[in-house]
Amino acid sequence: MTKDEKQHLDKVAAIGCVLCHLQGTPGTPAEIHHPRKGTGMGQRASHYDAIPLCPEHHRGNTGIHGMGVKAFTKHYDIDEAGLLHITRRLLNA
Repeated sequence: MTKDEKQHLDKVAAIGCVLCHLQGTPGTPAEIHHPRKGTGMGQRASHYDAIPLCPEHHRGNTGIHGMGVKAFTKHYDIDEAGLLHITRRLLNA
């Protein structure tokens, strides 16, 4: 990871969970989620496509890895691309 990538990920994490933000509780401590769309097996997306998610929304039973991407998208009515769009908007605010 380059210095610029590390700085970017630090800024992303500092936003807090983007899904909690949408649900009205901004500032929830976040982990970094790397969407896998467009990547091969065992490959990670670009650090610049990272999304901040709290532990529950990332790895928990109601999280993207706990539920799976399709169920997560249906449950929260937003996909990874939508969360990334909001993340980028918040970074540039």
